[in-house]
Amino acid sequence: MAKVVYEHPLNEKVRAYLRLEHLFLQLKASSSFLHAYQPISFFESIFSLIDIVERNDVRNDIVKDLERYEALLVKWSQHPDVQDNVLQELLQKVVSLQQQVQHMPKVCNTLKSDKFLASIRQRFAIPGGSCGFDLPQLHYWLHQPEAQRSADISRWLKVIEPIERAIDVILSMTREYSQFSTHTAENGFFQDSAEGLELLRIRYDSTKGVYPTVSGNKYRFAIKFMRFCDENGRTTVEDNVNYDFASS
Repeated sequence: MAKVVYEHPLNEKVRAYLRLEHLFLQLKASSSFLHAYQPISFFESIFSLIDIVERNDVRNDIVKDLERYEALLVKWSQHPDVQDNVLQELLQKVVSLQQQVQHMPKVCNTLKSDKFLASIRQRFAIPGGSCGFDLPQLHYWLHQPEAQRSADISRWLKVIEPIERAIDVILSMTREYSQFSTHTAENGFFQDSAEGLELLRIRYDSTKGVYPTVSGNKYRFAIKFMRFCDENGRTTVEDNVNYDFASS
């Protein structure tokens, strides 16, 4: 049995958080430049990150969520069965990140004002636009000494580090807020109220040949299991499907 967890956000804020988390993971995986095309993935990720932060009020959302979790942790600290040292450590981390994010310079302005990043960003919006003949300045930078490239990468990543760490804490606490319980999707379908929820988590057996799709908004959500594409395309599931479900 191979368990897979599928996550679906129910509002734009959490959607942005999950996309940023995805991009931060890509940045880390590609920042070593050990393989020839890792730099392309790195710059595509950092430019996508700038686009998401520009379109969403991410910093204010993060500060509000950290404030909310700070209040929740203070409330939990009054429970007699809580491990106080673990909770206090997490509380200090939340408060520290809240202050860092609140007082950090505007991420987009800092990265967009970088002359090198600005000189190559537009070409990355063109399919295949990262070729050497399109971006001679990038071709030149890629052949500079490793120490110089590493210093530039560290400088760029340092700008966005508070946001990365804050999103990691917020999503970790969101995921741990509720435990998985076993559910059955009759005829492959399940729906329920979404009021007060931000994130759905579905854990399923990937060896069964079916996977979940989710549609929803702040009022209701629906889970529909589908069979993986074959020569006839994907098809809906008409059998009952057992899966684990958590919502927060």
